[in-house]
Amino acid sequence: MRFLGIDTGTGGTRALLIDAEGRVTTSATIEHLPFASPETGWAEQDPRDWWRAATLAIRYVISKNDIRPEEISAIGFSGQMHGAVLLDQHDEVLRPSIIWCDQRTSAQCVAITEKIGATRLIELTCNPALTGFTLPKMLWVRELEPELWRQVRTVLLPKDYVRLRLTGDKATDVADASGTLLFDVARRKWSQAMLAATEIDEALLPRVYESPEITGVVSSVGAAATGLRAGTPVVGGGGDQAAGAVGMGIVRPGTVSATIGTSGVVFAASDKPALDPKGRVHTFCHAVPGRWHVMGVTQGAGLSLRWFRDQFGAGADDARDPYERLTEEAARIPPAANGLIWTPYLMGERTPHLDPHARAALVGLTANHTRAHVVRAILEGVAFSLRDTFEIFSEMNVPVREIRLGGGGARSELWRQIQANVYGREVKTVEAEEGAAYGGALLAGVGAGAWRSVDEASDSVVRIKSAVAPNPEAVETLEHQYRRFRAIYPALRPLYE
Repeated sequence: MRFLGIDTGTGGTRALLIDAEGRVTTSATIEHLPFASPETGWAEQDPRDWWRAATLAIRYVISKNDIRPEEISAIGFSGQMHGAVLLDQHDEVLRPSIIWCDQRTSAQCVAITEKIGATRLIELTCNPALTGFTLPKMLWVRELEPELWRQVRTVLLPKDYVRLRLTGDKATDVADASGTLLFDVARRKWSQAMLAATEIDEALLPRVYESPEITGVVSSVGAAATGLRAGTPVVGGGGDQAAGAVGMGIVRPGTVSATIGTSGVVFAASDKPALDPKGRVHTFCHAVPGRWHVMGVTQGAGLSLRWFRDQFGAGADDARDPYERLTEEAARIPPAANGLIWTPYLMGERTPHLDPHARAALVGLTANHTRAHVVRAILEGVAFSLRDTFEIFSEMNVPVREIRLGGGGARSELWRQIQANVYGREVKTVEAEEGAAYGGALLAGVGAGAWRSVDEASDSVVRIKSAVAPNPEAVETLEHQYRRFRAIYPALRPLYE
C-alpha cells in the first residue's frame, strides 16, 4: 500500500510516495519555467507547464524503485493557492494563469470592498479583498480582457488543473477554495451572496470536497500520460499551506508552524473560524474536516534570498549549493547585521500591511557592510516579517504553545537559529519535512482508509527531529532590531503611494 502526493508549487512540481507507515520511499521535483512578469507586480505561469512537470515527476517516482502502478492505492494533491486558471468549452487554457503573488488587481479589490462593505465582506468570506485572491483576478480579466472572458467556461485553481488533466474531474477542496474570496469559509461551501454580488456564475466553478474525500479516479488519458493505473482514487487534497500543515502535525490548536518557501507563512489550527476584524491574517478551512486555520503571509520570504542570489550571485568557488555559501558567510556576521535591515516586500505585502504597493527596502547601509551583512539582514528581515503574524495571533488570543519550522528556511541551521532568536521561543523541526506533497499523500491515505482520520494519520507519522533554543543575548539584540524594522514601513509608505 503506497500513497502518492503531488504538489504544484510555484518553482516546480513535487511528487512523492509514502508507505503505510508514512515513510517517504521515493520523491522527485521537476522545475517549472520561471513565472513571467510582463509588468511591475504581475506574475503569470502557463498551467500546461505544471502538467508537463507533474507527468515527469510522477513517472520518475514510479520508475525509480520499479514501483508497480497498482501498488499506489490513492493520490492526493496540494498546490499554490489563489491562481486563476481560465478554460474554454473544450477545457483548453485561454491565457497564462495569474498566480498568487500577482498584484495587478488593486482597483478590483477596492470595487469589491466598496460594493459589499469591508465588514460584510469579512462576515461572508472571513477575509478582506486582497490582490492575491482569485476573485479579483477573474474580475480583472472580465474588465480588461472582455473578449477572452466571454470564452471562459471553467475557472480552476492551479492544482485542480493538474487534477483535471489526470482525472477529467473539475473539483477542488475546501482549504484551497477558501482563498478565492468566493467561498463561505464558515459554512464550507461557495458563497451565494458573493456570487450574486459579483455576478459570477457558479457553473464556472468546480465542485468542492473535504480534503480526504475522494473526488474521482485516474482516467485512461491520465494513466497514459503518467504511468499510473487507470481507476486509482484521487482525494481532494489541500492548498499548499493546509496540506503542508498536515504533514507537520499542525492539526489541532496550540501547535503553530512557520514555513519559509517562496512565500512565508505562520499557520495555526482552530476549532472555529477565528477572525481578525482588521483582516490582517487569513481565516480558511483546514484540510482537517470540521476545523479551520488562521495564517499570516509574507509574500517575499524565500523569494528574497533567491532574488539576491539570482541578481547578485553567490560566488562560484566550489560546487556547493549557492544558498549554503551565502548562509555560511552570513553566519560570521553578528545578530542585527551591524544595523542593516531588510524589509522583504518584493511583491507587495499581505500580513500585516495588506498593501500591494509596499516595496522592499535595505535600510542602514554603510561603506563597511559586505555581501554577508546583506544576506544576514535578509534572513533576519524575513523572520521579522513572520513575527508580525505572531504579534497578531497574540492580539487574537490564538494559542502558541509550540512552533515548528518548515520549508527551505527549516533546512538552514542559521535561519533556524535566527527564527528562534526573533520569536524568542524554542523552534522545532520534524523528521519528514517533505512539504505540502507529504501532506497530500497523507490525505490520500486517509481517503483510502489507511488511517481513520487526518488526526490519526498526523499523530502516527509526524516525529520531532530537532529543537533549537533561542540565545538570550541575540534575543535582546534582535528585539531592538525588530522595533526598528517595524518603523520602516510607515516611514516609507508615502513614497510607495
